Amino acid sequence: MEVVIVPDAAAGGEVIAEAVVSLVRRRPDALFGVATGSTPLPVYKALAAKVRGGVVDVSRVRVCQLDEYVGLPAGHPESYRSVVLREVVEPLGLSAEAFMGPDGAAEDVQAACEAYDAALAAAGGVDLQLLGIGTDGHIGFNEPCSSLASRTRIKTLTEQTRVDNARFFGGDIDQVPHHVITQGIGTILEARHVVLLATGEGKAEAVAQSVEGPVAAVVPASALQLHPHATVVVDEAAASKLKLAPYFRATYAAKPPWQGL
Repeated sequence: MEVVIVPDAAAGGEVIAEAVVSLVRRRPDALFGVATGSTPLPVYKALAAKVRGGVVDVSRVRVCQLDEYVGLPAGHPESYRSVVLREVVEPLGLSAEAFMGPDGAAEDVQAACEAYDAALAAAGGVDLQLLGIGTDGHIGFNEPCSSLASRTRIKTLTEQTRVDNARFFGGDIDQVPHHVITQGIGTILEARHVVLLATGEGKAEAVAQSVEGPVAAVVPASALQLHPHATVVVDEAAASKLKLAPYFRATYAAKPPWQGL
């Protein structure tokens, strides 16, 4: 696991956007796994700026969702399908055909979960999966004590996660669904490169436990320690509880340019 400490969220977005650009230059039809929420927005902003500036051609890039609420219609403004289309697909100038995600409004939700896992495999697998992290260490919607071998499935959100997400529903927690479809931890770990971005002091404890603590289901993000190519990008605030922060800074500063993220 590589840990990259950056000054702020914008710098983190730039670092990850550069990694996506490098990937697309190597593989123009790359499958880019995207996350929702406020944390990854600097990544999408930086990447869109590079596309507008002609730095990279993303016309063949494909985008896939990490998770989706159950019960919200596809056109609901806070369904993750709508969010990804609004914040990623449209700004990058991609077509709707470049997008894939689970059907949270399906009559048979379990079948929709299995179909999405199969679709990711049929697409050749995720080349780079972007993740955020919850204050309790969750990734995707894999809440604490999720199986580290889990596949795409239905999960019940914790009260804390619903409280955290209420800001997207006008502050009304009653509007936040109780259930979601999420890629499982096992599914996430199949991505060729996993990149986690964390910003703000509120994520510092979760970051420290995930990076420096034991691999444990109670901290789902700690499973990234098992991945052969996992990168954790954190701002100074989110890095504030890392005991090995000086080492992480030194190793990144000495990293040869050819190695990439």
